[in-house]
Amino acid sequence: MDDATRKRRKDWLAQAHVLTEALPFMRRHAGTTLVVKYGGAAMGDDELAAAFARDVVLLRQVGVDVVVVHGGGPQIGEMLERLKLKSEFVDGLRVTDAEAVGVVEMVLSGKINKEIVAQISAAGGRAIGMSGKDGGLMRVTKLTRTTRDPDSNIEKVVDLGFVGEPERIDPRIIEVLRDTDVIPVIAPIGLDEAGETYNVNADTVAGAIAGALDASRLLLLTDVEGVLDKSGELISEMSIDEAKAALGDGTLEGGMIPKVETCIAALNQGVEAAVIIDGRAPHGVLLELFTEHGSGTLIRRG
Repeated sequence: MDDATRKRRKDWLAQAHVLTEALPFMRRHAGTTLVVKYGGAAMGDDELAAAFARDVVLLRQVGVDVVVVHGGGPQIGEMLERLKLKSEFVDGLRVTDAEAVGVVEMVLSGKINKEIVAQISAAGGRAIGMSGKDGGLMRVTKLTRTTRDPDSNIEKVVDLGFVGEPERIDPRIIEVLRDTDVIPVIAPIGLDEAGETYNVNADTVAGAIAGALDASRLLLLTDVEGVLDKSGELISEMSIDEAKAALGDGTLEGGMIPKVETCIAALNQGVEAAVIIDGRAPHGVLLELFTEHGSGTLIRRG
């Protein structure tokens, strides 16, 4: 046996070992529902996007009901800039006027959503794109924020325009697909009672849908390793009480605060566990579900 053959055989054995280690985890998750919020660097890099699509198709093929909710902030920003429309943020939320909300819907529902569907199709899967407006999936209310003037200490309400938050999720349109091999891909756009269109934070939508579906897992793909402690070290697992404590003692900063709040809200609605994962790492979703040590930070109820 020459060296090249020995190397190939060694590689095959290593691959077989990975598969045998993953099998118990595949059995554990078969028949469960997984909601994945997809965005950030994972969406902007072609290789990572293709890898994500393959991973989603694999999950569906081993019996996991996968629901993908996607964002698209950078792409929205680029389009608004091209159209010379003003865009500003308040507490990380894009102020969205009547003109901008049409652009937001065009980018999220018209461009990004269909690109993800096409990527899943190219990976051998079947997907259907929709938004919260389809099938009455998501009813929203206008989101309000307050700010405090540093000089006068007077609190005032900030008008974010057509930015909403989920008021009610009706998951029947998703449940119809459960007995098929079709993967729902959802853009975070919803309607209020009057039929007005609103842009909604994708993390928040993913958490609300996970709760409505009694999902076993909510996965939020981010551009960081996960939740870090005050020393900058990754926290691999937290209870819901530990997560609440981290919110109150200054451990969490910036964009991690609403992500952890979304995880806690989903757990309170019945989701078994929520995981914040580094979307920049290839196959992070598979590593989380099908390996002993997982990936990112897992937040659990008990």
